[in-house]
Amino acid sequence: MKRILSVALALAFLAAASVPSFCQEVKTQPNMKTEMVKLKYAKAQDIQQILITYRSPQGFIQSHQNLEAITIKDIPENVEKMLDVIKELDVKPMDFIFTVQLVLGSDTDEGRPDESLMSDPVIKELRNLLKYKSYSQLDTSLVRALDRELSEVTLGRNAELTLRIRPKYVKDEKKELIQLETELMRMGEILAGQNPRRDWTTLISSNFTLRPGDKTVVGVSKMDGEGKGLILIISGKIVN
Repeated sequence: MKRILSVALALAFLAAASVPSFCQEVKTQPNMKTEMVKLKYAKAQDIQQILITYRSPQGFIQSHQNLEAITIKDIPENVEKMLDVIKELDVKPMDFIFTVQLVLGSDTDEGRPDESLMSDPVIKELRNLLKYKSYSQLDTSLVRALDRELSEVTLGRNAELTLRIRPKYVKDEKKELIQLETELMRMGEILAGQNPRRDWTTLISSNFTLRPGDKTVVGVSKMDGEGKGLILIISGKIVN
């Protein structure tokens, strides 16, 4: 009987000793805060990818692409940080207007010279570099584009050319700059097959930086066997 009592007391002691250890392993869940933000300009999926870096292990971020909204749930400090990031990124994109010129340079004197081109400083510089005898205006157009978004315009006498422009606003030491990705393509024949598609040839492709108000020669595409060159000239300005 004494032995049984001793064993019972030992088990009771072990059980009592294990209680504090168990209690120490229980962690208090932090207070969580939930916010849903409707975006005005930014894409919900893009914002979600950025906010992930601010999320705690217990945090939750969900984008609602059909609503262009985002839901965040995290500790209050992280939620406030994420709200500040959204406020900084969800702004109206910069708006640009570009003037596009297509100039045809030729080894021969073709037609009456274009007086407006002859007085253009850019054309004057080109005459020293390219040595074409005549320059004529093939086409001109205005292109409106938003920051980091792709815009297209159709050019050419027979609308056979397409120009793609993607601008990016950059501010460097109080100077406003426009970084441009440009691609001038010529439309070709429709390629036959199971899935017919239009054939396109890239004539000019260039990435460069433009100061608002400046005019620059983007590139020259020589026409094989014709003694001619297609010259792309662009100037741009910031609207807002």
